[in-house]
Amino acid sequence: MKGLFCQLLLGFVVLPVSCGMAIASDSEWELSGNTALQLRGFSQDALWPGQNTSDAEVSVSGEWEARWRSEEGDQRGSFIPFARWDENDDERTHIDLREAYWANEGLFYKGTKIELLVGINKVFWGVTESAHLVDIINQTDLVEDIDQEDKLGQPMVNLALQHDWGLVNVYLLPYFRERTFPGRDGRFRSPLPVDWDDAEYESGAEEKHMDFALRYSHYFGDVDIGAYYFRGTSREPRLELASNGRELTPFYDQIDQVGLDVQYTRDAWLWKLEALLRDGYDESFMATVAGFEYTFYQVYESNADIGMLMEYQYDDRSSQEPITTADNDVFLGARWSMNDTQDTALLAGVVVDKDTSETFFNIEAERRIGDNVVVELRVRAITNAESDEPLYSFNQDDYIQLQISRFF
Repeated sequence: MKGLFCQLLLGFVVLPVSCGMAIASDSEWELSGNTALQLRGFSQDALWPGQNTSDAEVSVSGEWEARWRSEEGDQRGSFIPFARWDENDDERTHIDLREAYWANEGLFYKGTKIELLVGINKVFWGVTESAHLVDIINQTDLVEDIDQEDKLGQPMVNLALQHDWGLVNVYLLPYFRERTFPGRDGRFRSPLPVDWDDAEYESGAEEKHMDFALRYSHYFGDVDIGAYYFRGTSREPRLELASNGRELTPFYDQIDQVGLDVQYTRDAWLWKLEALLRDGYDESFMATVAGFEYTFYQVYESNADIGMLMEYQYDDRSSQEPITTADNDVFLGARWSMNDTQDTALLAGVVVDKDTSETFFNIEAERRIGDNVVVELRVRAITNAESDEPLYSFNQDDYIQLQISRFF
């Protein structure tokens, strides 16, 4: 919840400005959202002392969207709050502003289209399936899921320049969002709980350090490419033992990072690459994820498509850096899309550590029922995890999850 007041304040400043513009013209509003019931069932008791021993977990979430566009179409706004209540983990019960911004995209200078965005937004970079190395603007909302796909809203000023030669984005990030972590009663936590409300920083400005990012993206024939430079507070904290010896404290270093993502499309092939080079905490390291996806279209003369995926993960950081599981791993997966009116889809994959044989299984399936209800099923399991490996903390957290979402 730390820093939430700053987000709400900024959101309430941005939204009235948009409302005032809407009243003065025939602008358009779009209101939507969803509420969801999530049920998790665990196959084993919790591993660490103090964790909730329940083999089931119930939570309820809601996300509401208000989007605005001016009559001329050159200005837009967005306001998206998110909230979750969890019966076991107080830290997972939280509120966040995913988006709350105003943007003007009607500016031009010598053939260059200029867009200015001010407020809270979510920005995604990346092309690979098994890991998103280059995605660095937004902080991970780790209490939502262990796959690190959920992100917190990031306060920013974003200037975008679009021309024939490509797209340039400049980001000023005036406020840092601390990573969320499961509480003492939560699942998917480390042996000692993380006191993320008491984080420490390398920078004396702490969460008010002004971070900066510059990104260029474009396409050249069948190749899409993106490259960026980031300077500021690392989104990945190191976890240090607190002075009381009973908790872990996040420590956020200052880093310089360059990243590259490339996707090459050729017939049914998608070749993908993400790579980064990071300098911080007295050392530099590089990491990469590379692989392909091959799709069989309309299999057996049906509407269904099946994609086969393979990726290799490499990371040469030392043990002093924030812990990673993607250091020398192979990902194999399959994606099945029925292309029916219910948007039925299935993704199944496995990640195997080549050094330790540590294995992570993942299945994700979803299907729409009627016009407004979506049912999602997830199954995740870990095997061959030794006590000195990062995934060992979740070794007894194998689970099956059912989520029913009602959209409006």
